Amino acid sequence: MSAKNSPITAVGRRKTASARIRLSHGTGAISINGKPAHEYLYTEALVKVATQPLRTAGLEGQLDVSVNVIGGGPNGQAGAISHGLARALQKMDGTLRAPLKKGGFLTRDGRMRERKKPGRPGARKRFQFSKR
Repeated sequence: MSAKNSPITAVGRRKTASARIRLSHGTGAISINGKPAHEYLYTEALVKVATQPLRTAGLEGQLDVSVNVIGGGPNGQAGAISHGLARALQKMDGTLRAPLKKGGFLTRDGRMRERKKPGRPGARKRFQFSKR
């Protein structure tokens, strides 16, 4: 396989979800964990979130996307796919960086679930205080 036709890989993350993306020139097929995107991401809104970088770059229907995503829930996984897709597109064509950055697709959303602390019922909640 020549260097020009070799697939481009990138990783995207959101909350506890991690997505590995493989981009190659083709018919526009998107498969997530071996299933079509519309089947894996069961709502149209999630599919839209995951594939938004392709629409921003104007490459929808021109690239085959293969995704392996683990961890998190449906929303976190869609966000991780979007982040990884944007990073792969930037790797493929450096001129796409400006529109992807403007759309906020290259920024890693660092908001994570806060851990439960010892001696408390949750991350921030305290047990009820009793003066007497």
